[in-house]
Amino acid sequence: MDLTDIPDDAYDGEESPPNLDGLESPQTLLKGGSIRERLLDVVVGLRTPTKVSTIAEHADCDTETARDYLKWFDEMGMVHRHNGRPVRYDRNDAYFQWRRIDRIREEYSEGEIVDALGDALEQIEDYRAQFDATHPDEVSLVDATQKQDLSTEAAWEALSEWETLEQRAALLDEARRNNPVVGSKPGPVDA
Repeated sequence: MDLTDIPDDAYDGEESPPNLDGLESPQTLLKGGSIRERLLDVVVGLRTPTKVSTIAEHADCDTETARDYLKWFDEMGMVHRHNGRPVRYDRNDAYFQWRRIDRIREEYSEGEIVDALGDALEQIEDYRAQFDATHPDEVSLVDATQKQDLSTEAAWEALSEWETLEQRAALLDEARRNNPVVGSKPGPVDA
């Protein structure tokens, strides 16, 4: 069976399948908004160094405009510039992680951060005990389904939730440990 096939019993006959024609296409969604917003949307999705012309094409703008904005994004630390011919850019994950941590600090008090971290750590400990492992990457999905008597989907969901909790706990812990004045921006680092 092809994974994209819909099983015969997916619909009980009373429901009609969803109307996908009513949804906007990704291309239509990206063409809305200012050039800066479209370029930012493209930059957020970059996973590998990408040529300026390709970024401009995805953002539906000309290459020179994209080059100017990418230079600005580079100065802000949002992207990494890879020199060479052609120049390429990719997303700076550290910048986006810093923004997430900064938002946590802005939206929650230190006490709320500590409480949320405590809750996440308790749930992580429950998963560690359930799967007898220290991290979800150490757990085989096949073993989890057999030893835990879980369906493959249930085991996958549990391991995915555990991984999400690990990431959430790391962000909350960073927000708790390094809590600068709200609204302040990180300065240059002397190494």
